[in-house]
Amino acid sequence: NMAEMHPVLFSRVIDRRTRGEKVTIIDIGTRRTRTTEFCDHYLEFRPHSDLAILNGIAHLLIRKNAFDPKFVEKFCNFRQAPKDPNASPAAPLQGDAMSFDEYKAALAPYTPEHVEALSGVPAEKIHLLADLFANRDLRITSTWCMGFNQHSRGTNANRLCHGIHLLSGHFGRPGDAPTSLTGQPSACGTAREVGTMCHFLPGGRLILNEEHRREAEAIWNVPEGRIHPKIGHHTVLMWEKFCTPTDQGGDIRTLWVQVTNPGQSLPNLHKLFKAKAGQPDKFLIVSDVYHTATTELADLVLPSAMWVEKNGMFGNSERRTQQWFRMVKPPGEARDDCWQIIAVARRLHDLGHAGMKDKDGRFLFSLRDDQGEEVPVWEWPRYYDINVDKALFEEYRAFSRYKHKDLAPYDEYVKARGLRWPVVQQADGTWRETRFRFSEFDDPYVKKGSEIQFYHSVTKDDKALIWFAPAEKAAEEPDAEFPFWLCTGRVLEHWHTGSMTRRIPQLHAAMPHAYVEMHPEDARERGFSNGESIVVKTRRGELRLPVWFDGRGHPPRGSLFIPFFDERLLCNDLTLGEIDPVSKEPDYKKCAAAVARAGAAS
Repeated sequence: NMAEMHPVLFSRVIDRRTRGEKVTIIDIGTRRTRTTEFCDHYLEFRPHSDLAILNGIAHLLIRKNAFDPKFVEKFCNFRQAPKDPNASPAAPLQGDAMSFDEYKAALAPYTPEHVEALSGVPAEKIHLLADLFANRDLRITSTWCMGFNQHSRGTNANRLCHGIHLLSGHFGRPGDAPTSLTGQPSACGTAREVGTMCHFLPGGRLILNEEHRREAEAIWNVPEGRIHPKIGHHTVLMWEKFCTPTDQGGDIRTLWVQVTNPGQSLPNLHKLFKAKAGQPDKFLIVSDVYHTATTELADLVLPSAMWVEKNGMFGNSERRTQQWFRMVKPPGEARDDCWQIIAVARRLHDLGHAGMKDKDGRFLFSLRDDQGEEVPVWEWPRYYDINVDKALFEEYRAFSRYKHKDLAPYDEYVKARGLRWPVVQQADGTWRETRFRFSEFDDPYVKKGSEIQFYHSVTKDDKALIWFAPAEKAAEEPDAEFPFWLCTGRVLEHWHTGSMTRRIPQLHAAMPHAYVEMHPEDARERGFSNGESIVVKTRRGELRLPVWFDGRGHPPRGSLFIPFFDERLLCNDLTLGEIDPVSKEPDYKKCAAAVARAGAAS
């Protein structure tokens, strides 16, 4: 739903139409939205059948001999998604090698008629999509956001979409590529690039790779072997361990939360968050600007500085790194999250914890002024005047050079107001960003004459992978007791859990509370009136909220939609904890639900 979830980007698409350019927009979704209103075609599919549609497009490209054999031969390998992604650490990335003939045979069942039976999308629409990809004179951009990613087979959905672009040769030219629209600002920079995930080190290095660990230990000047070779728990498992009683295997006793609101955003909240209540040996620390659903169960709340109250760096989905300076001082005792981490590390160092020292016995996170003197973290006014970000960024740059993700010195970003990596220094000393990666015309790491070079290929042959993954049933589907599909998501007015936007009077007035969207015929059959309070129930919980069937979103019969911004109406009391086996991302987009009049609910 790009019109509401990425309105600035979507407005640029619409601007092209306004200028008279020929732009065809196709919306593929499980409910009509504001995006649908601008589209030339709308393809509505049954929840969880998107993999069947993607396989159907690939099937037709091959059956009609409409794929790009030269592109495939030169730039691609084929892989079967592993039946057990957890069989080995490398299994999710490597998969099982397959030939083109094996790939073709695997796609054989996905005829347009079979895909129509699975998805509800008419066979002629599958032909329409395949014929568009078969036209090499077109430039096709495929965009998606959480509908693909918050999906129990989201990794495979991403793979299959990329595979269609590779199979048809729609790759490597401006406007001709698959493009994931990330769900949060700096999700790429703050989370992925700098290694804050349980299996990552900075710069795309992997904890499971011994060579990567040794490189990181050298950069940080810590003893060899300091970095533990075992990856940590992913988010859902981490909270499950935290909320499980210690004597029942809940081996995480303390969690420190920053810049997120899991008390509202986690799935299956009763199990993964609210179960923390009544467990005195579990200690929850929350750093935040506002009180949220998460601080409700916190044992310690640390006041944080807002982004305008500190220096910072963003890394966005076009690989652009941007820098900004603070505009105002944080009020009272509020401190930026980075200072909080360094302060705790310093206290651990002072208590004698060896992990907070480098090989030379110095504090691991010491910051020094222009004269080379260490700035004590506890001297807040003096510390505040030191640009912590510059020191941290220069350290991070050392990681970026290992995988052709080169970053320029910090001061270059101050001057340029953002550069897209890899940023490579030229012979004259200037720094040049890369607009189009893996393409010879713009990427300095692509060998001359290669045209396109996927130089990060896991198969070490500079080729991309075209994957096959079968369509599978959802983890939970409607039945007689719970006859509806339930999907959750965002609205235009509020950002995620609404901790900031619900405090803006104009936005709160425009969208003051959550609701449930329902098809008018489903509502009339049950005698519901528009705006009436009803109960939505799943196997995990129930929620009372107003029903809308003439709002901005229009789900098909048998489907419901609830936004998750309202901390008073927590729709994640209803969602299930099913995750993608590779990405570990929860499936917020589908579970089975029932509805009832508020007075008739049990």
